[in-house]
Amino acid sequence: MAISSDFSQNSGERWYALRVQSKFESVAAEVLQGKGYESFLPLYKSVRQWSDRKKTIEMPLFPGYLFCHCNPLNRILPIVTTPGVMGVVSAGRTPLPIDDEEIAGLQLMLRSGIDPKPWPYLNSGSKVLIERGPLAGLEGIVVQNLNEWRIVVSVELLQRSVAAEIDRGWVRELRTQAGDSVPQSARAVRERPRLLNPSIRC
Repeated sequence: MAISSDFSQNSGERWYALRVQSKFESVAAEVLQGKGYESFLPLYKSVRQWSDRKKTIEMPLFPGYLFCHCNPLNRILPIVTTPGVMGVVSAGRTPLPIDDEEIAGLQLMLRSGIDPKPWPYLNSGSKVLIERGPLAGLEGIVVQNLNEWRIVVSVELLQRSVAAEIDRGWVRELRTQAGDSVPQSARAVRERPRLLNPSIRC
């Protein structure tokens, strides 16, 4: 499940992560849509145990964050004045865009009907391509837990991951031209992401 809107892409717009107050993710996503922005709030189903019953609720896959397709270098004030929005994830005063492929992977997982779950951040391991099933075309890292196989997709900027259970027969390991597995060496350490100062004029 996800809360999202679908507007035509404008020149110069990219996906950005917005830091949002806890429990304001859905409100902020809806208000941004009302302002004409394309927002994306990935959700998953979580079963909560109450004293007398169980209840299934929807929770953000990335608590405290939502994604917005925009150009914050052009006009940031309407974004940061949205209720619950604390700022744009940035390096210094420069907003950092999210890789389009990472967003596309998350959207594919949510459309597939295979309910993804939060997963400890993972950026190394056997990289695979899913060739069959509802997740066909998705690239990620495969992990095994007992008899279960999962595909893990990460948002590098946030250092957060999500995972969905798959059939091992769906995947093909990605290899280099030399025939070796794609190396998953440690990625360069970035400057710690910060929130773009909401007081910047637009």
